[in-house]
Amino acid sequence: MLKMMIPMILLLPTIMLCKSKQLWPTALTHSFWIALLSLQWFKPSTELMTFSNCYLGVDQISAPFLILSCWLTPMMIMAGQSNLTTEPTPRKRTFILITILLQISLILAFSTTELIMFFIAFESTLLPTLVIITRWGGQMERLNAGTYFLFYTLIGSLPLLVALLTTQTYSGTLSICTLQLSTYPNTMNSWTHTMWCLALFTAFMIKMPLYGLHLWLPKAHVEAPIAGSMILAAVLLKLGGYGIIRMTMTLTPPLKMLSYSFMMLALWGVIMTGFICLRQTDLKSLIAYSSVSHMGLVIAATLTQTEWACTGAITLMIAHGLTSSMLFCLANTNYERTNSRTLLLARNMQLLLPLMGLWWFSASLTNMALPPTINLMGELTIIVSLFNWSNITILLTGLGTLMTAAYTLYMLTITQWGETPSHMKTIPPTHTREHLLMMLHMLPMALLMMQPELIQGANTLHR
Repeated sequence: MLKMMIPMILLLPTIMLCKSKQLWPTALTHSFWIALLSLQWFKPSTELMTFSNCYLGVDQISAPFLILSCWLTPMMIMAGQSNLTTEPTPRKRTFILITILLQISLILAFSTTELIMFFIAFESTLLPTLVIITRWGGQMERLNAGTYFLFYTLIGSLPLLVALLTTQTYSGTLSICTLQLSTYPNTMNSWTHTMWCLALFTAFMIKMPLYGLHLWLPKAHVEAPIAGSMILAAVLLKLGGYGIIRMTMTLTPPLKMLSYSFMMLALWGVIMTGFICLRQTDLKSLIAYSSVSHMGLVIAATLTQTEWACTGAITLMIAHGLTSSMLFCLANTNYERTNSRTLLLARNMQLLLPLMGLWWFSASLTNMALPPTINLMGELTIIVSLFNWSNITILLTGLGTLMTAAYTLYMLTITQWGETPSHMKTIPPTHTREHLLMMLHMLPMALLMMQPELIQGANTLHR
């Protein structure tokens, strides 16, 4: 763990001290080296959790999320280059420093073994993301989006802190290793236990987000720059799913009354967001709502608390992280050439940018969960586990997958076919940087198809 943390911390003074001409190459080279170094976490271990000290440890549940966080940092820096070309050097340094600070917070959140440290790292991701959205967002509405993001997160975080402090009071520890041996909720009465469970899971439901608590997400995605959209879609939403899995494994399972209500909202949200996506005119908003739909499946799976469901949830979260990040990158390439996010103003792009049309096609296929993608493995595992839990869920999950295919095909056909608008007859060609960015999204997905057990967390869940 320290061999990852120390290079990342040392990257901060490196960025501050290097010359302006060497800023982007230094940041990219160093962060790519850290990303490649992080792949060692895939190495199988006979131990349940590998500790670097009493506060930090990695197991097969946290390892895929840690690698995804490290892998995404150089891609964020690469994607943000075009937006920052006209900015002065100090602002470029600030952008890279904030990106690195965000990565450090995420790595601490995914690797900590103390719940209060997890809470601090979970909340510390808020400030860098807020700065990215409000400083480098494209429109004036970015301040409104930042306010939504801030207050939704804070409203969910205060009950979580109270629940953790209550746990500390009853059990005397917040270590995830020793809490599993504790029986403290038995001393609570039923009403206190209900409120404790609700406080514990509300913050994660907002972060996922659960349908009904999702209003901050489309606003934040639409107004954020490309780097902000990538980190939001790929990693920050997964913090919620990781938190639910970790809490249900460590603490007493939530009450049936709470679980059923959350699961009904999540599965209902899969269908409702599918209908919302079908009537979207804004490309980034469509991709943002599709994230709510996919995360609804993850919430329902994690609350069944079976090994099969949690395996599918982890697989789908990693697959969705790469897929949605790639879709936002593709939407950004359209926006840079048309200066509009409206679907109807960017038609027939495959004729103008043929290779980019291939990337759009690949990303759409993975978003629809076609075989043999890891998206399919995750969704199929979740659907089967939910069916075993209750047969009637097949109606909701089946309709949800149908809606996903419908709005993904709608997005693909609107952007890639049709009559070319007159204002798009002459647009700048694509750059090698953009194709490399797409390749770095597709390559992990293609390789994970051959060995999906690397991201399934199977050994830890079975034990």
